[in-house]
Amino acid sequence: MKQSVMSKKSRILIYIIFIVLIFIGLLVFFLLKSQTGNDKNTVSENKKLQVVTTLFPLYDFAKNIGQDKVQVTLLLPPGVEAHSFEPKPSDVLLINKADIFIYTGKFMEPWAEDIIKSITNKNLVVVNASNGINLISAVFNNPDEPAGSIDPHIWLDFDNDKMIVNSIAAAFVKKDPENKSFYEKNAKEYNLQLTDLDKDYKSALSLCKSKEIIYAGHYAFGYLAKRYGLKYLTAQGVSPDAEPTANDLINLVNQIKKDNIKYIFYEELASPKIAETLSKETGAKLILLNAAHNISKEQLEKGITFISIMKSNLENLKIGLEYKQ
Repeated sequence: MKQSVMSKKSRILIYIIFIVLIFIGLLVFFLLKSQTGNDKNTVSENKKLQVVTTLFPLYDFAKNIGQDKVQVTLLLPPGVEAHSFEPKPSDVLLINKADIFIYTGKFMEPWAEDIIKSITNKNLVVVNASNGINLISAVFNNPDEPAGSIDPHIWLDFDNDKMIVNSIAAAFVKKDPENKSFYEKNAKEYNLQLTDLDKDYKSALSLCKSKEIIYAGHYAFGYLAKRYGLKYLTAQGVSPDAEPTANDLINLVNQIKKDNIKYIFYEELASPKIAETLSKETGAKLILLNAAHNISKEQLEKGITFISIMKSNLENLKIGLEYKQ
């Protein structure tokens, strides 16, 4: 009898323990699930869009539009000339891991489309910044660059920049629709800065005595010259590596003397030896005109911007083209 009662009590105790253990297990399960959900939300809220850009203007546009919601990487190492850049395997991996890849088009980055075809990341959003832009022909001096070829320096027309900014904002919205209004607001504000910059250029350049840019570098400012009605002569074609012929230099020297040109513009991140030669032959002074393909490490650390470069260019253009106040 006693054994029967004890056995019954043991069974009840075991049953109670079993129920308590189930209850504790369920409680732990729901607590962990809740915590995991909170962790996921935190990761989602804190995760930044990973954006890879090829050239400095695209890098700066993306940073201004995305601000603290994006992590933007400039593929070009600081100080490297853009036209001669060749991506390394590590660059390809970087693009493959990104959320968004932005480049200016096949004429500026001929290697980009082959990389895009090889990407295994099916969620990568690719932005070809030249889409929708009216591409213009360039005037080349090099025999391997035929007349009528495309000028790839699309960012040197501020209306083009507005289109690029809108394309970048649209890509951000596609990947992060919850912050749509944030990206669109930033894009609109940046485009207003470009509008103001364009007005400054139109106003100042219309008051310059000279309308002729002699550029002792490669053909980069075709869009800017067309927009503001300037004559534009260069020592080289689209490639900074191409050496001008002796006849090219003689023609430029004669043009400088004929038109009484007082300033010769030279380019960033390239040897100024051609500019120095022209200056020596003509007595014209040298002044920088920066196409902003890329920037130096020091400039990157200082936080230089595309707009600040363009403002410096305008000041130099006012000097070189003899601004009349």
